[in-house]
Amino acid sequence: MKPLLLLPLAAVALLAQQPPAQHTHLKVGDEAPDFTLKDTAGKDVKLSDFRGKKNVVLAFFPAAFTGG
Repeated sequence: MKPLLLLPLAAVALLAQQPPAQHTHLKVGDEAPDFTLKDTAGKDVKLSDFRGKKNVVLAFFPAAFTGG
């Protein structure tokens, strides 16, 4: 097997081990459910901490900071 093929095969193996995505019944315009994430300092931050106080934008950057 060629070495260049190992990386895609490893990625497929990792993706196959991921638990299935949680299904929701959210529609455009629905209020987001509360969730907790870690900030850059490692502190827990809940969406409800900002509700009614500030606007929240949640952005995902797939493969960010992976070097490739």
